[in-house]
Amino acid sequence: MTTISVKGGPNPVPGARQVYALAWPMTLKAIFLHGTVVIDGFLLSSLGEGALAAMGLAAALGGIVLGVIFAFSHAMQIRTAQAFGGGDLVFLKSVLASGLAVSLGIGVLGVAMILIWGGSLIGALAPTPEIAHQAQLYLSIFTIVIMGEAVGQSIASFFNGCSRSKLPLYGYLLSVPINVGSSIVLIHGHLGLPAFGVAGAAMGSAIAITVQATFWSLLLLRTNDHLRRVAGWHNTTFLPTVKRHIRFALPIAATFVSATLATHVCSLIYANMSLNGFAAMTLIAPWNLLAGQVAMQWTQATGILVAQLLGKRTPEDVLDRFLSRAWMGAFVTAGIVSMIFLAMCLSLDWIYPNLEGETRAILFGFLPILLVIQFPRATNAICGNTLRAAGDTVYVMHIFVWTQWAFRVPATALLVLYFDAPAFWILSLFLWEEVLKFPAFHRRLWRGDWKRSDVSG
Repeated sequence: MTTISVKGGPNPVPGARQVYALAWPMTLKAIFLHGTVVIDGFLLSSLGEGALAAMGLAAALGGIVLGVIFAFSHAMQIRTAQAFGGGDLVFLKSVLASGLAVSLGIGVLGVAMILIWGGSLIGALAPTPEIAHQAQLYLSIFTIVIMGEAVGQSIASFFNGCSRSKLPLYGYLLSVPINVGSSIVLIHGHLGLPAFGVAGAAMGSAIAITVQATFWSLLLLRTNDHLRRVAGWHNTTFLPTVKRHIRFALPIAATFVSATLATHVCSLIYANMSLNGFAAMTLIAPWNLLAGQVAMQWTQATGILVAQLLGKRTPEDVLDRFLSRAWMGAFVTAGIVSMIFLAMCLSLDWIYPNLEGETRAILFGFLPILLVIQFPRATNAICGNTLRAAGDTVYVMHIFVWTQWAFRVPATALLVLYFDAPAFWILSLFLWEEVLKFPAFHRRLWRGDWKRSDVSG
């Protein structure tokens, strides 16, 4: 086994400062990632509802493939941290090669399915032939984005797992301005170019992702070129190594895919609510997504550091001390998110001046839930990411899948379709879901088996 002395890794007993150093670039990266979709929608809004419908339809289909790629990249992030913590170069090379191979495989399969069935599916879903034509054109160009993300997200996850979370952020600082600038030019036909409309937004994204993936690839060659000269694979040969990577990643990916599907199903059910209630649920969703990144990325950074410590076979008392410090930090970040929602709710008249008063009243009524839910959500996420870091991925998957599909989705359907419940009680289901997860997560963590996990396999 080839090993290295890991430079730039965490201290033997890392604390909140190390988690923060890893988490803040990941938080900004996540905000840039989700904010790009909002920017594309804003840039196309001047072309009318038809253009937005075409982009939304195409992006929904392409987003399914991207969602699977992002889910597997999160698993690669944890696996990389395990290898990096142990200082095993063969393991590290194997994770990088396996993660890229799996991600590219998903990208190729997804693009093939889009090219074969995407056109007919869009034709069946689009309200008019013109919207269908624009959506098909957007989606065909968007396949470049899918392949670029298949490469880029794997490299970004590798950097995060190696405690180099600033490197992926640099890629977004480069690509986001390129995306906005090129989309404006291509959508509206500036600088002597023709106006491509909806297709121009896809072209801008494709250009930006290509630049971003190329930039990250060059950074990878610059920082980890030595891995190409490392002989051997972690599980004897490459094929068993990839299979082992998939076995580790599949439950994590399934957890993220399940969460996405549950959210989409609930969103379809929300359409049966009153117009004001549906509008309030729709408006609160992006706030939850963006503001929640503050606490979520803290807990993911905690999981990365736990995986590194387990890779180093760190003593149990050191693991306990680190996790207690990270837990305190998670409560602080949860408090910050709560204050963001407090400020949002107190500023509704300014943020949404054109909304009906009833919709603003419903949004303000969400405040007690938004203040309270951040704390059980943060502590559950600490447990989940810690258990994943120790390889207990199937148990974590079961907690998420059962609470989503045996509780939240059917409860949402019952409250909306049968009881016609107010929006407050619909949103409260997210809080009750966290309450249900709480004992299952904490009982497993307090049992302590994770501290003795061998993550080198």
